[in-house]
Amino acid sequence: MASVNADPQTEDQRARRPAILAVDDEPAVLAAVARDLRRGFGERFRILRASSGAEALDLLRQLRTRGDAVALLIADQRMPGMSGTEYLIEARKLVPEAKRVLLTAYADTDAAIQAINEVALDYYLLKPWDPPEEQLFPVVEDLLTTWEAGAALDAGGVRVIGHRFSKDSHDLRDFLARNRVPARWLDVEREGEARELLQVAGVSPDGLPMVLLEDGSILERPTVLELAERLGVSGQAAQDHYDLVIVGGGPAGLAAAVYGASEGLRTVMIEREAPGGQAGQSSRIENYLGFPAGLSGSDLARRGTDQARRLGAELLTVQDAIGLRAEGAGRIVELSGGGTLSANCVLVASGVSYRQLDAPGFADLTGAGIYYGAAMTEARACADQQVVVIGGANSAGQAAVHFAGYAGKVTMLVRGPSLEASMSHYLIEQIAGLPNVEVRTGTSAIAADGDEGRLRTLRVRGPDGESDLAADACFVFIGASPRTDWLDGVVARDERGFILAGPDAPADRWPLPREPYLLETSVPGVFVAGDVRARSIKRVASAVGEGSMAVSLVHQYLAEA
Repeated sequence: MASVNADPQTEDQRARRPAILAVDDEPAVLAAVARDLRRGFGERFRILRASSGAEALDLLRQLRTRGDAVALLIADQRMPGMSGTEYLIEARKLVPEAKRVLLTAYADTDAAIQAINEVALDYYLLKPWDPPEEQLFPVVEDLLTTWEAGAALDAGGVRVIGHRFSKDSHDLRDFLARNRVPARWLDVEREGEARELLQVAGVSPDGLPMVLLEDGSILERPTVLELAERLGVSGQAAQDHYDLVIVGGGPAGLAAAVYGASEGLRTVMIEREAPGGQAGQSSRIENYLGFPAGLSGSDLARRGTDQARRLGAELLTVQDAIGLRAEGAGRIVELSGGGTLSANCVLVASGVSYRQLDAPGFADLTGAGIYYGAAMTEARACADQQVVVIGGANSAGQAAVHFAGYAGKVTMLVRGPSLEASMSHYLIEQIAGLPNVEVRTGTSAIAADGDEGRLRTLRVRGPDGESDLAADACFVFIGASPRTDWLDGVVARDERGFILAGPDAPADRWPLPREPYLLETSVPGVFVAGDVRARSIKRVASAVGEGSMAVSLVHQYLAEA
């Protein structure tokens, strides 16, 4: 039987706290781990311990049977009978949402790095970790904060009731998830609780989707904007004039907000959907420097948003830029919700949107089985189902890997002859190792068909001709179009709509004696960063770099003004 060690509180009080479970076969090391964890986190979490992997798995089964939450697993790598990696592989099946940490000696770092791929390890700690205030507490606090953010989303007080294959329902769910608003989704066709709530509220099926707010109020078929206003998500500008207005909240925009605010610029960022932009929809980013275990796009967005706000930047979401004009030394951004933002400088980091697939049936079934992005929102609903991912670049590969953990089968449709030309090597290797992922190269979807308002099949064309492919859900990642229509006639763009900057800006549209700065558009004081810039490198790290570089150029512009 597993040995349990927790603070002396009542059973009910203990049951309300999530658990941290430490496993080590050396009694002295286990006692030290439990002592330090209890000192740092004992008020918020139960600190449990076990002396072997088998003992810990037995305890996890008990916790799961009781419905208790498990936040963090810490295991020593060198244990007889079952290594730390072997234990975490089995533990992941029981508590997949728990964060995972491996304790290693210096000689075991190769095993720890291998475990990152085998068990999606979140971190590895080298022994000894003295002093814990520097070597242990910051790591564990960061992991627990990330876990708590996800747990809050799953147990939120806002409830959305609707049909899974409803575009309106999907849009609300996606908005809440991407803005990290704690909420529960209740499928009226699958869950009795949803039907009971409808009856109690006196709402007919025609009123779906329905949203129950924490204050008890009911919204029938709200738009995303109406829901955002009721939740206080959108916000209003606090000042009349800023040093820097950032349009777009992806990695480039968030980086600019962090650097702008930290360097004393009055900074405001506006984002039409949710912080994180297109990258915020990524299920896993594994090649971003400093995160050896990778991180989700939503986690990156949360970290960037918290950092920008802490440093003093204002963030306005569910607002879109619909116009830009220069008035003397000022730059005016017109907003979709009415009103304007005035600034000395503007940074356009509005990013790109997934291109719509122009094939019969796709437009009619969008939101009802066909989705653009949205891998994080829909993954759990695809348990044991047939999922199709269309595309051959990194975003498609990340989605396929993510869905493989839920779906019965994932089929990738790749128009090109292979993945090598468009996808990172690490993703290709991961996909090759997944038994429930099939990659069909030289293949395109040419039509979608469904019944009862949802997707059922795709018509595909491949090397062997045309055929039908059963599909419960289809996720499309086929390239991107820049969000620059609102700048038509204002700044110079290339033939595809991407913004020209620096040496690419046409000389006949540049009004000053000096050359434009590297990221400056054809309008002085208006800069561009990230995927929306012509000839940019479509990677998260490069977008972050351009966002921070743009702030340095803004300083140069303001110094000469």
